[in-house]
Amino acid sequence: MNGSEVGAIVERLRASGCVFAEDEAALIAETARDATELAAMVDRRVAGEPLEYVVGWASFCGLRIAVEPGVFIPRRRTEFLVAEALRVVRDGAVVVDLGCGSGALGAAVAARRSVSLYAADIEPVAVRCARRNLAPWGGTVSEGDLFAALPDELRGRIDVLLSNVPYVPTDEIRLLPPEARLHEPRVTLDGGPDGLATLRRVVAGAGEWLTPGGHLYVEMSDRQAPVAQAVMVAAGMTAEIVTDDDLGANVVHGQTRR
Repeated sequence: MNGSEVGAIVERLRASGCVFAEDEAALIAETARDATELAAMVDRRVAGEPLEYVVGWASFCGLRIAVEPGVFIPRRRTEFLVAEALRVVRDGAVVVDLGCGSGALGAAVAARRSVSLYAADIEPVAVRCARRNLAPWGGTVSEGDLFAALPDELRGRIDVLLSNVPYVPTDEIRLLPPEARLHEPRVTLDGGPDGLATLRRVVAGAGEWLTPGGHLYVEMSDRQAPVAQAVMVAAGMTAEIVTDDDLGANVVHGQTRR
């Protein structure tokens, strides 16, 4: 493309509200295989479709994570959850990404540690996507509802459980940015009346599946983190809240008794 063609794309993206129009135009142009695909991709972005769906991947922990429409897009703030989990993950550990979406958490951990990696999600499109993303590390991805999807032989053997559960309260979904509210599956966002419905289910089952001294990591909002911590403590875990102000991230880390 010549400069005027790139400029025209930038102007269209900027007019549609894209803050980083120049960067997005360059990325779309780099990804498109021909002029027809380029035009279609620009149209999709101008219509409000998330950039990650348009180009087919999201950047996460230095990896290109394949995503497609119908799959939750990993957020940069969730990189903090991975960083915290890596403090305890050792080579040879059994790691599970539960409610995995694209499998971004598991992929980011496996890229840095030699682990036995498993993941599960209830959405078929997410399972398909996660299998692509975890294949380089030999990850096993199962379809089903939380722990019910996991191989039974993992019961009591999981060293580190990562679960970026949906935590937006149902009544607050309407307040989300349009890219999330209109394009990402509601099941990946809706955490029930107080945002903690899925978290409670994960904590309730975690004790049976984690090893003694095993770890659970979840992401929560400022308001919800203390409640999530209390849920873990009530289930017999020790629990702490760790935060990253720069990323605006809160991680609740639970550990089973030894």
